[in-house]
Amino acid sequence: MAAPQSISTDVLIVGAGPTGLYGAYYAGFRGLSTVVADVLPALGGQVTALYPEKEIRDVAAIPAIRGRDFVTALAAQAAAFDPAYLLGRQAVRLAYSGGEPVVTLDDGTVVRARAVVLTAGIGTPTPRPLPCGAEWAGVALSYFVTDPAVHTGRDVVIVGGGDSALDWADALGPIARSVTLVHRRAAFRGHAATLARVRAGAAAVHTDTEVVRLDGDLESGTLTKVTLRGRSGDETVVAADHVIAALGFISDLGPLRDWGLDLRGRSVAVDRSMRTNLPRVYAAGDLTEYDGKVRLMSVGFGEVATAMNHVAVDLDPDLTLFPGHSTDVA
Repeated sequence: MAAPQSISTDVLIVGAGPTGLYGAYYAGFRGLSTVVADVLPALGGQVTALYPEKEIRDVAAIPAIRGRDFVTALAAQAAAFDPAYLLGRQAVRLAYSGGEPVVTLDDGTVVRARAVVLTAGIGTPTPRPLPCGAEWAGVALSYFVTDPAVHTGRDVVIVGGGDSALDWADALGPIARSVTLVHRRAAFRGHAATLARVRAGAAAVHTDTEVVRLDGDLESGTLTKVTLRGRSGDETVVAADHVIAALGFISDLGPLRDWGLDLRGRSVAVDRSMRTNLPRVYAAGDLTEYDGKVRLMSVGFGEVATAMNHVAVDLDPDLTLFPGHSTDVA
């Protein structure tokens, strides 16, 4: 058996979502070599895993951009400094050697870093299951949409009342043969403007209703109908080729809980420099907690830039905290 791989770097970033990717760029801008590890098999974190086709509208100077394209642009920006990626691997253990962090991944890879920056978002997402039809999962039941085109001309049932359910009902309405939106409550939690577009479109909207049965030929992978039950007990059968259960996700910090970090629930406490309570370990993005914290992607970008500037000075005290501007580079 081959010996576990050992890698040395200035900075290990744990989490390859948008904050981590921008951190990889910024570390390079400060002259630091970077390795980025993520438990997911692709760059982009939850943007890639949960809403790659959704339009992101809350990033400065970008009126709207598809999630997949946003991740591609962030990766291209970081590529200028050639970060190394270790994808599909979870950071499981933290130790120290000579005062510097040593992180072991679940495949045995050992990363010897001079500093670690945690950008793992809200942890590893696990979808909340649909109460029925588990046998159809991966066949005609999914928990997010990676390619909307596969639903072209099909009958789609979407279950949920939050932004993801409304976004997919809105996006699939123009291409699917039919869209049925099912929510177990009377009121939706998602954005009012999206809900208005869905209601104005051709989607059939069922509130105070749950999906109670999926029927079809499981052996051939052909779903044909879904049974809905309203609060009154009345049942309705609708045509369905596929069910999308957008019921939210349960997130878990996993092995990070055992590192000795100062945790606030599922978040990591940091100071204004984005330092955690552990030596040479920083955090940025949705993972962090401090007074007045606002969980926005744009906030995460600022936090990881702050972290990397402090990392640079910690690793080389002769450097200044203010890095200058990218426009200063010839």
